[in-house]
Amino acid sequence: MSAFGRRGGMSGGGGARAFGVAKPMQGAGPARPEPDAGDQFPAIESIPLPGEAAAPAPSMPGMPMDAMQRLAERQAASGDAANSRAEGFESSIHRIKEQVLPRLLERVDPEAAATLGKDELAEEFRPIIGEVLAELKLTLNRREQFALEKVLVDELLGLGPLEELLADPNVSDIMVNGPEQTYVERKGKLELANVQFRDEEHLFQIAQRICNSVGRRVDQTTPLADARLKDGSRVNVIVPPLSLRGTAISIRKFSAKPITLDMMAGFGSMSPKMATALKIAGASRFNVVISGGTGSGKTTMLNALSKMIDPGERVLTIEDAAELRLQQPHWLPLETRPANLEGQGEISIRDLVKNALRMRPDRIILGEIRGAECFDMLAAMNTGHDGSMCTLHSNSPREALARMENMVMMSDIKVPKEAISRQIADSVDMIIQVKRLRDGSRRVTNVTEVIGMEGPVIVTQELFKFEYLDESADGKIIGEYRSMGLRPYTLDKAKQFGFDQAFLESCL
Repeated sequence: MSAFGRRGGMSGGGGARAFGVAKPMQGAGPARPEPDAGDQFPAIESIPLPGEAAAPAPSMPGMPMDAMQRLAERQAASGDAANSRAEGFESSIHRIKEQVLPRLLERVDPEAAATLGKDELAEEFRPIIGEVLAELKLTLNRREQFALEKVLVDELLGLGPLEELLADPNVSDIMVNGPEQTYVERKGKLELANVQFRDEEHLFQIAQRICNSVGRRVDQTTPLADARLKDGSRVNVIVPPLSLRGTAISIRKFSAKPITLDMMAGFGSMSPKMATALKIAGASRFNVVISGGTGSGKTTMLNALSKMIDPGERVLTIEDAAELRLQQPHWLPLETRPANLEGQGEISIRDLVKNALRMRPDRIILGEIRGAECFDMLAAMNTGHDGSMCTLHSNSPREALARMENMVMMSDIKVPKEAISRQIADSVDMIIQVKRLRDGSRRVTNVTEVIGMEGPVIVTQELFKFEYLDESADGKIIGEYRSMGLRPYTLDKAKQFGFDQAFLESCL
């Protein structure tokens, strides 16, 4: 491609000699195995758990044998910040990259490079990289050459060191705490990642690249930003002066394969009877609120419930940063817009909810309610948009109802508390409580129906509950999903869709 190789490089023979020569990298030393992340940041599983052999605790004979030892080890654990600088082979590649990148940029037309895919760009880079390495008098073997090409392409077209973590299917969360430290979550447990950023400026450029790709911005005037990646992963960025350790990036990845209620039952997140009841709730157009803490699986549950929506229904989703991925053919996602530099042009969730009512939706799904938009969501549920769903942060179904009351009272609508409670009781049919337990598992802990009002109090009844029983030797929580054996109050609504008998059998 004529756009590459602006500057006269070496002859083809020089480039050929530099590529594929099976000699070790100069100064890099032999490749060493990667250090285990657990060596730098001990995992909680390494501490003895109940049932394992340990010295008895003489001072507290009533406690488990190793409980005091575990407390002592926890107290003595180092509080120093872990450093995620890569070592060995990766470190050598990154050092070479710092030398090659400036010379490579002199030979590349950025506009032409932006039109190519990663594979095409790697092919174009290969001879140019060979020229640069020859200039620097560096000799790389085939493995080192390919690794360098990948790092350079990720740096120019991707998200640099984050690309490796984003490609790992076992990583569900990525947390960058400044250029020196990056953690990931694998199977519900946090561990240190072996990735590195050059400096704060390098990390800030990657954060800007993420935000700019979805029309958002992050800088000192707007140091907070919500964004998303091309695959739908949710991103939050916070930069100095708000973040004291440098730019912080939090990425919540979502599974490439949509998770269904049956899959969640297979994982142990709920019982088969609970899965049946929730399928009927989705198909019978119950108004559902999904409650839980951060990272508990609210969005995953909402996506799974949405699979039960009739393909003929028109569904609108409203979110701050679009992350819901519905499988229905008639689905229209809407996203809020932050204010511009002059502080104007902001479109809030509440504005979108009001507008959605004029778009003839069958169902309205809110990614998350945090404030005054709760009143508009309740109005939508109570005015012909049965089957609407939303998520909110709460620790229990009862607290979820209280939070909804508080959110409506936060708005400028002057409505008595009793009227708010009555509207909630009339609008919401079911609350699904999800929780991330301390062993990293995510479970549905409560399925609760909203029955109505009794005086000033909203009356509920519990259909299913997860009860904690014990903890295994490897730290896994053992519990039981119990049906409360009550006749569902929403049975009449399920009867309209022909699911009354199946719903009753699943709840008893």
